[in-house]
Amino acid sequence: MTFSIVARCEETGQFGVAISSSSPAVAARCAWVRPGVGAVATQNVTNPALGDRVLDLLAAGEGPAAAVAAARDGDAHPDYRQLLAVDGSGATAIHSGPRALGVWSEAAGRNCASGGNLLADAGVPAAMVAGFEGATGSLGDRLTAALQAGLAAGGEAGPVRSAGLLIAGTQSWPYVDLRIDWLDEGCPIAALARAWEVYRPQADDYVTRALNPVAAPSYGVPGDR
Repeated sequence: MTFSIVARCEETGQFGVAISSSSPAVAARCAWVRPGVGAVATQNVTNPALGDRVLDLLAAGEGPAAAVAAARDGDAHPDYRQLLAVDGSGATAIHSGPRALGVWSEAAGRNCASGGNLLADAGVPAAMVAGFEGATGSLGDRLTAALQAGLAAGGEAGPVRSAGLLIAGTQSWPYVDLRIDWLDEGCPIAALARAWEVYRPQADDYVTRALNPVAAPSYGVPGDR
């Protein structure tokens, strides 16, 4: 009931996750990033604790394959889990348990890995990798393109209702954290792409506001710089 991609930007060192599902608030449970460390998606009968667990292992110096394997082996129900990870070198790892829901598959590319379950087509993750690798622009642009490519390849077997884009920059807080937690009508991926389009030109300014308010541009709101 989910399809996602984790990725690293070679140019900026940012890490990100783009994800969509028929379940509500998918990004709140399934998307995990940490500055300078990596990105993780934990999905399919989700155990959110595995996100931090994999990131902790990456931060301790483990590679993605070892980190994902250790998290998997430490979980009580690994057969139900799907885990994707990318680290600071661009290396990736994927675990898809045999009890993943419906049609499930996975794919890896340069600085990215994708996986999904309850898919309309097993080629969705490969389409997302191709969409990411073929896109240009910022990491957010490429992750959004990957999510749209996954939807165009069939996406989930049923209608998707939520989507999210999470990116770690260099600060302790997310550089981008955009979520469409539920839509009864319309496409959450399209809504997420629009939210990113609005947020993108202001993203750096919000970092500046936190670090050096005097240098931050004003948006015409008294006291808000």
